[in-house]
This record gives sequence, C-alpha cells and structure tokens, in this order.
Amino acid sequence: MNFLVLDIGGQAIKYALMNEKTQFIEKGNVPTPADTIENFIETIGTIFDKYRDKIEGIAMSMPGRIDSDRGYLYTGGALVYNDNKEMATLVQQRCPVPITIENDGKCAALAETWLGNLKNFDDAIVIVIGTGIGGGIIKDKKLLKGKHFIAGEFSLIQTNLNDYTDKHLGMWATQSGTPALCTSVAKIKHLPQENVNGYKVFELAKSGDKEVLDVINDYCYKIALQLYNLQHIYDPEKFAIGGGISKQDILIEYIQKNIDKCADEIPYIIKPEIIRCKFYNDSNLIGALYTYLTRYNYSTDF
Repeated sequence: MNFLVLDIGGQAIKYALMNEKTQFIEKGNVPTPADTIENFIETIGTIFDKYRDKIEGIAMSMPGRIDSDRGYLYTGGALVYNDNKEMATLVQQRCPVPITIENDGKCAALAETWLGNLKNFDDAIVIVIGTGIGGGIIKDKKLLKGKHFIAGEFSLIQTNLNDYTDKHLGMWATQSGTPALCTSVAKIKHLPQENVNGYKVFELAKSGDKEVLDVINDYCYKIALQLYNLQHIYDPEKFAIGGGISKQDILIEYIQKNIDKCADEIPYIIKPEIIRCKFYNDSNLIGALYTYLTRYNYSTDF
C-alpha cells in the first residue's frame, strides 16, 4: 500500500509517493504558495489529484506549533496564513482520505528514532539546523511534545537578551540558523549577501580559507554552548545533528572541537555526545509517514 507524504517548507513543498516500508516510489516538489491558505490547499490538492487512485492517505510534515492529534495549527511558522487553522479538516475537504500532520522538527526526530541513528537510544535530542533551529526530544523512545506542543522548538531559546534591543536578534534561530553563518561569511569576505549560501561557505572552508574557518569555529562554539545547556536540562544519551549543512564534515568536527573546549574550561560538566542524522532531507518525509502508520495502526516493525 502507498501513501502521499508531504514536507511543507517555507519555499517548497516536497512530496513523495511512499510505501509502508519507507521506500520512495516517486518524488517531486512545487513552490510553496506565499499568499493565501486557499492557494496552499489547492496546491496540495493538485498533488493529491496526481496520486488519488494510488494512495491510502496523506502524511504531512509542517512548520509551526501543532496539535497533531487534532490536526490543528496554532502557528504556521513562516506561513502565517496557516495560523489558527483546523488544517487536517481543511485539507481533507479537498483531499478526502485519512490525513495526519506533525511538526517538521518532530518528524525528523521520529525518523531518526524509528530507523535512523538514534534507534538504539532511549533518550535523545535531534537538532535540525536550517533557517532556524528545529528539532525534537525523545523520551523512552517516544516523542515528547509538551503541554503547548513546543518541546523541541529550539529556535525560540534566548541567548543574549541583554545585548539586543530587538529580542528576536537574541534567539538561537537568529544566532545559529544557516542564514546567520552565511551572513557572517559574506561580511568577512566582503561579498554580496545574496552570493553566499551554505554551499559557498563550505567551499571556502574546504579551500582552507582561515577567515571562513574562524567564522565557522565561532558559529559552532555558539551551538556547543546550547548543547551543553540542553544536556543539563534534559540529559539525553545522544544529540543527532541534522539539516542540510550537517552533511559537512567540517561542521560536525568543529562542533565536537568546541564541545571539547567547553569541557576543558569547566571539567565537571557532562559533555554532550553528538552524532549526525542519517536521513538528511528525507527525514521529515520518513517521520511524517511514521506518524501516519502509528496513528492508523500499521506495523512499523521491519
């Protein structure tokens, strides 16, 4: 049996036809509508029309604060037209099949716990570095959602409140999202901001550019500090680092180097143990499918 799985992002909607064994049969993507929820629903409906005779249901990963049991979005992340919407009901009116919706960072955590690099651990945290800092918290191999469904919404953690008049500038998302790294590299190399993305940053780093490596080192130090904070709040067995830039060995190396540096400075604190996520850009799709399969009592043991 097959399922339509959607990963809603601020710029693109990734979709896949998948079976219950997480095999990808087809993949594609379309731009995410920037204007209205009506266009958003119709975009999903157009994808659904392509597969409607082939699928049992739809599994969705989305940004925002989400009551996944109800399919309700309190917030839609960057897609503000999705704020305060009965999203599952709205989508189902256009696509009359069973539907599940879960937060994207939580989907990534579920994917890693189910079939990824966290499957042998009971308590773990997934950190997804993207536009902001997403993720999820796993307790006893189960997703911890929290009273207000914000467990794992690391973007909103405050770092340096007293240093900024605009408190958004002190959020972990602003300090340690991929755009923050790109902005710092553009500034130090006197390059136009629009010419610097993650690929450019690590291209320069791999060439041995000392200025860029220093920027990456400072960036990873900020990440390491927050990992220590989370270690001493939750005390997980492992942190899994995900997001597009987690593919870069330099990033993982420099995060580890800064974890070690902090341990040398304060030797009695517990060092966070990090690993890389397994599924990269497919993690949200796999986690969304897991949410669907468990909701409707399909087997997830294979």
